[in-house]
Amino acid sequence: MAEGAGLPAPGDPVSSSGSGVGRERRRLRCTYRLQLGPGLGFAQARELVPYLRRLGISHLYLSPSLQARKGSTHGYDVVDPTRLSEELGGEAAFAELAAAAGAAEIGIVLDIVPNHMGTGEENRWWADPALRERFFDLDPVGGGYRRFFDIDDLAAVRQEVEEVFEVTHRRSLALVRDGLVDGLRVDHPDGLADPAGYLRRLRAEGVERVWVEKILHPGEELREWPVSGTVGYEFLGEVSALFVDPAGLEPLTELLIEFTGDERSFGEIARSAQLEQAAGSFSREVARLGRLVPGFSVETLSDGLARLGIYRTYVEPWSGLVEDADREAIAAAEMDGGLAGALVLEGGSGVPEEFVTRFQQTSPAINAKGVEDTAFYRYLRLLALNEVGNDPDRFGLSVEAFHAANAERARRFPEGLLVTQTHDTKRSGDSRARIGALAGNASEWRERVLGWREINEPLRDGVSGAPDRAEEYLIYQTLIGVWPVSGERLEAYLEKAMREAKRNTNWAEPDLEWEAGVKRFATRLLGHAAFVEDFKPFCERVVVEGERSALGQLLLKLTTPGIPDIYQGDELWRLSMVDPDNRRPVDWDRRRELLDGVEGGGSVTRETAKLALIVRALELRERRFEAFAGAYVPVDAGPDVCAFMRGDDVLVVVVVREGATAGGEIELPAGSWRDLLRGGEGEDLLAAGGWRAEGPWRGLGLFERT
Repeated sequence: MAEGAGLPAPGDPVSSSGSGVGRERRRLRCTYRLQLGPGLGFAQARELVPYLRRLGISHLYLSPSLQARKGSTHGYDVVDPTRLSEELGGEAAFAELAAAAGAAEIGIVLDIVPNHMGTGEENRWWADPALRERFFDLDPVGGGYRRFFDIDDLAAVRQEVEEVFEVTHRRSLALVRDGLVDGLRVDHPDGLADPAGYLRRLRAEGVERVWVEKILHPGEELREWPVSGTVGYEFLGEVSALFVDPAGLEPLTELLIEFTGDERSFGEIARSAQLEQAAGSFSREVARLGRLVPGFSVETLSDGLARLGIYRTYVEPWSGLVEDADREAIAAAEMDGGLAGALVLEGGSGVPEEFVTRFQQTSPAINAKGVEDTAFYRYLRLLALNEVGNDPDRFGLSVEAFHAANAERARRFPEGLLVTQTHDTKRSGDSRARIGALAGNASEWRERVLGWREINEPLRDGVSGAPDRAEEYLIYQTLIGVWPVSGERLEAYLEKAMREAKRNTNWAEPDLEWEAGVKRFATRLLGHAAFVEDFKPFCERVVVEGERSALGQLLLKLTTPGIPDIYQGDELWRLSMVDPDNRRPVDWDRRRELLDGVEGGGSVTRETAKLALIVRALELRERRFEAFAGAYVPVDAGPDVCAFMRGDDVLVVVVVREGATAGGEIELPAGSWRDLLRGGEGEDLLAAGGWRAEGPWRGLGLFERT
């Protein structure tokens, strides 16, 4: 593209006022994710910098900030990647934010969206037919184009083309070179034709810190890419499963079948949903594959896409590279032999390179929409496990397996992000922890749910019979996760959940009458005395266990190998459902007020338990940076306690489940230790078991060698 098209030259500074921010990389300690949009632009983010510095944050982690479509609430529909968003404040406001952050010794991590751009006249590359053909992945035969998942107004970008990469990354790379941004978070790299080559190009351009939004199936390893790690969904799945009592597997499975009448496994439901996606929303993508290799029927291609157990493989038909992990994934899928051979470049297949590349770009969309956005709303055994990157069949995780995962992270990606909530999770970490606690109360939960079915039968819609039993069971678990909740929030969530499930209604052809019946049932529950009187006491007991679990998961996030990430507002209890519920306004004044009390030495209450834990752990991470950059050594404390050393000077203890085997003493090297959560020090501190005492941090221990 000619410079005369109005694009800045490579390396142009964002603003002269930004030159003083400095280019030295700041040490990573903790990121804080902000979802920019209406009401939270660059200026408002700048106002939060002093608070975040006091909290102990090292890096501000911003959602997409380049020019998006007018009225965008999330920034992922970029229409001009060469400039910063005017709606968020523009170039000058971003430079002021970067300068304020730099002065507070806080770096910036920026989320970028290389896979797709928004269509329409606002996008000059889309509006110009000649540029559209060069920049976007068009289908000249079908007249369609490769989309971001199934969203028609988000078109896939050809990042494998040199000109396209250079133009669409000019501003992002300039921000990094000028020192305004410390690192990049890459959205959906699996949609690219050559993810590894793309990431190598970023490294060659001088971007030393890159995190990829790569969704890994449990047991799948991140490839040897030049990145700092993923955005952390695999940790979320592991730490969630760690706190799920495996004893609940059989009774909760039996309850699901008894309540809903559906005996299918998660795998069966997921595969069925993926086949639906291949035949429906992604039929044009499958048809395009079929045109490339007419010998493969649409049924063969759809079946193969649905069988793949991971997001995608990374075979390089242009270089002939086929890694063992690719062969294993294709073999495990047990797809049609001819198709399987073509996908691993077996000789003599006669399949064009484009076919293999496009198959690999199509499978992530069918996996995501079929599993995360359909099957997760159909298979309801324990909603805490229905999460991005997780597998509901992984019901519980041993302490030993959790240690092994942490050790591997420390070895390969010690700066990978660790999350318990993101803008894309199905629910907040606190809500997930509550629902997860049901596994340890499975017998009583069964008794209550079956009782509620009878109590609430009169509330069912008399005409349609809504909700069906699956929807009813979804409602009960949802209420456990977010109680107390307004009827308005509950209705909004249920509308999305029902349409995602695509059983009785859907996005394309919503059954408004059925939806209204389900919503009426749910909101009537909130004022149904017979139900509330039975539900509330049970829920309150689950909340106690759920909050203990949430605090345990938080402490592990703050101390295990990797870089903890805090989602906006999550330093206080945050009971959120799927987006947009998780983007509700945050009460920043209340958080500042409570932080004042924490810093002033006030007593820790239930309300401040998360906030104070974050402050103390991040103070320790700053003070003992080398310890957290060093060894991770498990400490044997029995199967129900997760304990480990970071370096030689930090010990972490978290009770996973309170059982008969959880009371053993912890053997430590000789020396004196300080209890950072309760105060006091001495050699006998751990043996005394003070970390088990009642209080906001019951079952948690954080110790520093003195």
